[in-house]
Amino acid sequence: MHDPAALYQAFCRRDPALDGTVYVAVKTTGIYCRPVCPVRTPLARNVRFFRSAAAAEGAGYRPCLRCRPETAPFCPAWKGTQSTVDRALTLIEAGALDDDGIDALADRLGISARHLSRLFALHLEASPTEIAQSLRIQRAKRMLDETALPIAVIASRAGFSSPRRMSATFVALYGRPPSRLRPTRRKPPHEEAREQRCRARATEQSTTPDAKR
Repeated sequence: MHDPAALYQAFCRRDPALDGTVYVAVKTTGIYCRPVCPVRTPLARNVRFFRSAAAAEGAGYRPCLRCRPETAPFCPAWKGTQSTVDRALTLIEAGALDDDGIDALADRLGISARHLSRLFALHLEASPTEIAQSLRIQRAKRMLDETALPIAVIASRAGFSSPRRMSATFVALYGRPPSRLRPTRRKPPHEEAREQRCRARATEQSTTPDAKR
């Protein structure tokens, strides 16, 4: 990883070149962000840098709900070099660890599971299993933010073994279940207009004197 002082200066500039290659964790809040997050810049002594979202989560940091790390481009500095880790990430992103284990993934890459774990620790500061879990969370979080799909469908599409497992994972990471992370969605204009008319009629009826009095 780059020199921490240089990373901090780039973070202060909100350098977009860092987005997806580095994650910034703030010790005082327990939250990690993208380096382009618009929040107030913390002091250098309160900042830690990680090579991956999974590494930050493994260290106990929660994703920022403002800059949404799950939407960062997944582009570590060495990605695209046809390295073993690059090929492993492609397979993991495609769901290689959703049903099979690390041994099966390592076999597909032609190396041992131990060597694969060493490579991930070197380049991403996280294990293949931690990366896979982080990617599941990111997929699920995007669907929660961008769709109205039922939780059970999101859990399945994100790669979780069950909605209960997904809920437990979200509670452990975000401190709340997936249902409480969905944005408040506005109703269609025609529904809002109909409700406004109904409220207006109800108000009018409640304030109109009884004709018999």
